[in-house]
Amino acid sequence: MMGLFRDLINGLRAFTPAERRNIAIYILGIMMYKFGLEAFNGSIVALATNRYDYESITNKTPSRTFERVGLLTGLNQAFQCVGSILIAPLVKRFPTKNVLSGAVAVFGFCSAILLIIDAATGGTFMPVAYRNNHPKNEWSYYGKYNTDAMIPVYCISGIAYGMVELIRRVIPRDIVGGDVQKLRKMDSIVHIFYEITGTAGAFTTGLVIIPSLGNNMAFIITPVCFAFSALIWSFLSTLNFKPSHTSPNSKPHGYLKSAVHGLTLFAESILVGCRILFSSRKFIWLVPGYAIALYAHRYLENGIAPQIARRYLGDSAYSQIMVGGSNLGELLGALCVLLFTNVIHTPLPWLRLDALFLLAVWYIPFWYPPSGQVSQAWLVAATFMPISFGWAAGDVSLAAYIQASLARLESKNRNVSALGAVMAFLYSFYIVTYAILGTVLGRYLDGMYNRSGGVHGGDIREGLVFTVGVQFTVVAALVAAATFVPRGAWAFNPRMVEGDSLEGRGVGEDVERREGGKVMVTATVTVTTARKDSDEGSLVSSEGRKMREML
Repeated sequence: MMGLFRDLINGLRAFTPAERRNIAIYILGIMMYKFGLEAFNGSIVALATNRYDYESITNKTPSRTFERVGLLTGLNQAFQCVGSILIAPLVKRFPTKNVLSGAVAVFGFCSAILLIIDAATGGTFMPVAYRNNHPKNEWSYYGKYNTDAMIPVYCISGIAYGMVELIRRVIPRDIVGGDVQKLRKMDSIVHIFYEITGTAGAFTTGLVIIPSLGNNMAFIITPVCFAFSALIWSFLSTLNFKPSHTSPNSKPHGYLKSAVHGLTLFAESILVGCRILFSSRKFIWLVPGYAIALYAHRYLENGIAPQIARRYLGDSAYSQIMVGGSNLGELLGALCVLLFTNVIHTPLPWLRLDALFLLAVWYIPFWYPPSGQVSQAWLVAATFMPISFGWAAGDVSLAAYIQASLARLESKNRNVSALGAVMAFLYSFYIVTYAILGTVLGRYLDGMYNRSGGVHGGDIREGLVFTVGVQFTVVAALVAAATFVPRGAWAFNPRMVEGDSLEGRGVGEDVERREGGKVMVTATVTVTTARKDSDEGSLVSSEGRKMREML
């Protein structure tokens, strides 16, 4: 431990005083942002779950709760891509810190829309008498609006979410420059504080805020947190920003043209990424190893956790406790990758561990916990920790592998980078998979619940055998099989994959040198996936510069 502490101190000494100041400001802002984000996302999912159930109870109609929740979360993630494309032209016209502060302020406003709608339609804070003994299926203090109205609002917030997540991928490069070592050190430090805050935010939301204010008002702290985050980030330096100059005649339409151009290149990058991945044994295994594994992780947090919380424990707020345990597992997984970087050289051992831990969900269909006990939610959180530990370790190491290996690949397309194209396809594949399966599996569970009695004793355990047990077994098999596809992968802990050693070279250099012409940073679709990547600085160093060169 003392050695790790000394390494941390030595790592901080590598930064200049100005860089340390900007890093400190950035970390403080991102902690405020993450806390508000956990309150928002957790409350929205819990609110939608309760509202759709309440709607079916009061209208005496069959439940469609998890079909709609799956659609809600899937569309939100899709609109994050739209936000990332819309924000791209702004960073070449304005200082990054201003764009980041403005984007998080917009996100704060979007997060307040549902609060305004709820209050305008008669919604109030949860009655004090309900805090210790909440009546079952009683949410009369919610606003009287159609629950489907949450879908477009959550989509709008997804656009703002994508804007913020993209900019915070670029700003580390502006803070410390293109030095890959500095970027990795900075990202490791930021990542630790980010996940610590995320874990604390999830637990606080599930244990304190929702039980005190109600699902409909629990995210009232989100606009406040986002406002403070925007204010804190405004104190960052201008970071050597040099605005892009355009001709006077093109100014009125510059942003619109850039946004449309970005959308076109995004579509083109998906096609290029598909060709790269499916035309080579070296890369085809990334589809199950990265995209399908990511889908399973998101379904665990956004699908299984709400299902257990509502149908097993009777309180949708408990899903945030489970997500908190998942976040803690992610933090530990990322830290292990950081600690064992010199021991485990490729992502393959981590992916195999991920596949093994996915099988831990088989207890869920056969578990009969007493309803209404928060201790049962903590048990689920404890079981989610190793599952998310395996996923995060695989995700972090695999993302670094993708960046390093594709930096050596010269793209034949002059408009998009190989790295950006592959990440665009992988993330789009995950989004489409989640949007379809999240909705279809949710509808299947709703039908199972309705046929077995609905609100009068309905049960979804038979359905969970397939949506949880069988599905995750298939995912585990695909992920495990993928680890044996590349050449040299049969060793337990191979030092190289496909004959490439990923040690000792700053990734991102080859991409920028070889990709002539105009480049669109399509790798920005790693908005939510690169969050756990402690080596994402290499991606930022290359793609951040390209963003400023984009027309």
